Amino acid sequence: MIMQLTVRGWLLLLTATPLMALATWLPAALWLAGAWLLVVLALFIVDVRALPTARAWKLTRRHETRLSLAAQNRITVQIERFPQPGRSGRLLDVWLRDTPPPTFRLDRDAPLLAGAVAVGASREFVYHLWPPRRGDYAFGDLYLRWASPLGLLRRQARFAAAAPVKVYPNLVAVRKYDLLLRRNRLGELGLRATRLRGAGNEFERLRDYTPDDEYRRINWPATARRGKPISMEYETERSQNLYVLLDVGRMMRSPVGDVAKMDYAINAVLLLAYVAAQKGDRIGLLTFADRVLTYVAPRGGKLQFHRLLEQLYAVHGEGVEPDYDAAFGEFAARQHKRGLALVFTDLTGSISTDSLVAQMTRLRRQHLPLLVTLADPTVNQLATQAITDSDALYERTVAERVLAERRLTLDLLRRRGVQTLDVPADQLSVAVIDRYLAMKERLLI
Repeated sequence: MIMQLTVRGWLLLLTATPLMALATWLPAALWLAGAWLLVVLALFIVDVRALPTARAWKLTRRHETRLSLAAQNRITVQIERFPQPGRSGRLLDVWLRDTPPPTFRLDRDAPLLAGAVAVGASREFVYHLWPPRRGDYAFGDLYLRWASPLGLLRRQARFAAAAPVKVYPNLVAVRKYDLLLRRNRLGELGLRATRLRGAGNEFERLRDYTPDDEYRRINWPATARRGKPISMEYETERSQNLYVLLDVGRMMRSPVGDVAKMDYAINAVLLLAYVAAQKGDRIGLLTFADRVLTYVAPRGGKLQFHRLLEQLYAVHGEGVEPDYDAAFGEFAARQHKRGLALVFTDLTGSISTDSLVAQMTRLRRQHLPLLVTLADPTVNQLATQAITDSDALYERTVAERVLAERRLTLDLLRRRGVQTLDVPADQLSVAVIDRYLAMKERLLI
C-alpha cells in the first residue's frame, strides 16, 4: 500500500517556506514557521488517522464469460466501501485503474475511472474494450487510490483480480439480433424486411386479403362463404442446407484496421449459423488453406450453433495459398444434397483465381454457390490517392490493377451464374444475412 501527498498537502507544507526565508532578516519569523509546521503536522496526523485502510474496500470485476472479437465489450468494476471504527465516514473521492490485456483497444487512453463512494455503499465503474484477436488472454489486478477526508493525502492499494478471459467470435451481434428479432425491429440492424410467409408451398392458414397479395393466393370458396376476399398463406419450406467453405489462407490473414479479414468472415459465419438455426435450416462448415483443416457436418438447432462456435474459436490462419481444388474436391465427396454453398475467400493478390472460378462454376451444377469477399479499404484508398511522387504513382497503378482484376473475376462469375457478394468488412455480417434471407424468400435454395 502506498501513501502520497496531494497538491493541497504540498501547498500547506510550502507555505512555511516564505516564513523561513523571512527569518534571515526577522528571527522571530522562524518561530512562526515552526508553529505553522506543527499545525500542519497535526492536520496530517488527524487526516492519516481518519483515512480508511485497504480493508475498507472490496473490488469486483464483471464481464461476459466470453468476450466478443472486434466488438464493444462492457467491463464493470464494482467498488464496495465498508465502515471502519475510528475512520472517516465521509464521501471520499476514488480513482480506479484496471489492467486489461495490453493488445485490447480501449475507449480511453487508459481505463482510469474517477468518482466518489460513501461509506456502506457501492458504486459501479464502466468502461469498454475491443479485442483484436481471438484466443486466451488474462486481466491483471485492480488498483484503487482514494483521498483522505481533508484532501491532504492519497492512499493507493493493489487488489488481486487477475483472471483469464477468452475472446470468441462476435457474440454481441448474435445477442443483438436475438433481441431485435423478439422486438420485431430487425431494421435497426440494417436488415431489409423480408416476407418469408406466403412465399413457400406449404399451406399454413387463411386470412383477410391485403392489397399487396397476389391474385393467385385468393381462396375463392372461402371468399364466397365469407363475403369478402380471403387469401391463403403459405410458409417457406424448412430444413434447407447451408454449407460454409471458409478460406483461412494467406490473404485472409491480412488485416482490415485491427482485425484480420478471416475474423470478419468468422463473425459473419457465426451470425449466419444462429439465424439459420432460428429458421430451421441445417448448416455445416469446412475450413481450408492448402488442405482441408476442419469439417463439421450440416445439422440444425442451437446445439449446432455451439459446435460451430467452438470450432470457429479454435481456427487459426495459415500463411499459405489456398488450394481450392482440394477443398472443393473434399466438399463434393462429402455433400451431394443441394444447398446454399457460401465460399468466404479473398481475391486481392491471390494467385489461385483461375482455380477458384473453375471450382465455383463446377459447384453450380449441384448447389447454389455464393462467393463472399471483403472489399479492402486500403486498396481502394491507394487507387484514388493523389499522385505526388513516383512512389504514389506506383502504388496507385498497382491498386487500380488489383481492383480491375477483382472486378473482372466477379463479373466472370456472375456471367457463369455464380452469385457474388463483395462488401466492406464492417458490413459483412449484415450483408450475408440479408442475402441469405432474400434467397429463402425467392425460394432459390
